[in-house]
Amino acid sequence: MPLLAILPALTAAQADAPTVSPGDTAWVLISTALVLLMVPGLAFFYGGLVRTKSALNTMLMSLGALGVVTVQWVLFGYSLAFGPGSSWIGGFEWIGFAGVTAAPNPTYSALLPHLLFAAFQAMFAGITVALFSGAIIDRMRFVAYLAFGVIWTTIIYDPLAHWVWGDGGWLRKLGALDFAGGTVVHISAGTTAVVLALFLGPRRDFKRIPNVPHNVPFALLGAGLLWFGWFGFNAGSALAADGIAANALVTTHSAAAAGMITWLVLELVKGGRATAVGAATGAVVGLVAITPAAGFVTPLSAILMGALAAPFSFFALHYRPKTRLDDTLDVFACHGVAGIMGAVLTGVFASKSVNPAGADGLLHGNPGLIGVQVLAVVATIAFAAIASTLILFALQAVMPLRVPVEVEVQGIDLAEHGEEAYHGGDLSDLTGRKTALGDAVVISATDLARVPRVA
Repeated sequence: MPLLAILPALTAAQADAPTVSPGDTAWVLISTALVLLMVPGLAFFYGGLVRTKSALNTMLMSLGALGVVTVQWVLFGYSLAFGPGSSWIGGFEWIGFAGVTAAPNPTYSALLPHLLFAAFQAMFAGITVALFSGAIIDRMRFVAYLAFGVIWTTIIYDPLAHWVWGDGGWLRKLGALDFAGGTVVHISAGTTAVVLALFLGPRRDFKRIPNVPHNVPFALLGAGLLWFGWFGFNAGSALAADGIAANALVTTHSAAAAGMITWLVLELVKGGRATAVGAATGAVVGLVAITPAAGFVTPLSAILMGALAAPFSFFALHYRPKTRLDDTLDVFACHGVAGIMGAVLTGVFASKSVNPAGADGLLHGNPGLIGVQVLAVVATIAFAAIASTLILFALQAVMPLRVPVEVEVQGIDLAEHGEEAYHGGDLSDLTGRKTALGDAVVISATDLARVPRVA
């Protein structure tokens, strides 16, 4: 064929080929990094709220979850969650990221590298496992937790992601709205937290020794990093640098502010004091509540959602200590309850005027959307609860899940990791001995003679 005859055909093929948008790609690259930042943010938030002897273990559970889930995601998790398959689960076409290249995939985003979309979703999977670690402080073996996290992601998270976001997922086909993970991330993590806490049982000193936060500034720093990273979590889920992303950013910020203020007002009414931990918790609750709706509702609706979700989480958090449920950091109250409220309220406030790709909710003439949202919530809770229980029974048959009593007393940091967040202070440093906080300090005359005297 003559060269001049081939050139028009090549030009036509190039015109039809999908092109990557540099602006959209830059925004989602940044958003991916922001979601990753949420993991150390969560580590500081959780780590500051626990006792000194379990601070390192608590923080490492967040970082460890990101590590093992990322490997799972590349090997087969992404393919199960987003790959072509049935309405219940993806297939094996993208195992090991085979076929996941820098070229766009029109099914999920025609203007982004497919590889970037997969990486963005990997961060969501990683932080979901980190979220429910807050329910098992002081008592689950670190290796058992990581094993549970990998199996949980494969059997629960990947199918849920496919149901809601995957091509052909059954909840997606029903019209369920979850912009950035209300059901897939927060409700599933909150439900799993309850299952873990019940299965492992309460700590030995539960209700006998107050679980006082050892470092409130850490918790505030963590909450601030979460708030910052959540802009990538929600606004990044628009998968474009456009008006939907801008709306999601504003609604995210508005709901967090409303949740924080509402929580502080509730604390003032109940106890007469507004606390720093309460402010951080209220902001996180607002962020959770807006997550499924961020790209579907107006900023005013976002304020209402944050303000409406906070009292439900506040009540759940203050009621839980009256029960035998040792959900140490109230993962269900903060993420489960707020996630449920957010998913249901999405069915109330969603508007196609905000996002034509979404749906109208109750206030915009479509009460049926609430029913679909409730169905998504119930399906998520039931699936996560049943499957998590089965995973725990299977794991228990092959490995111990809970640390011994002496480890709980001594501190899980030292027993599981051979490290401590803090040492005994100047005296132990001078004598070369490790003295845990609260232990008696006994220095021999020989050791005391080695201490340099100040003239």
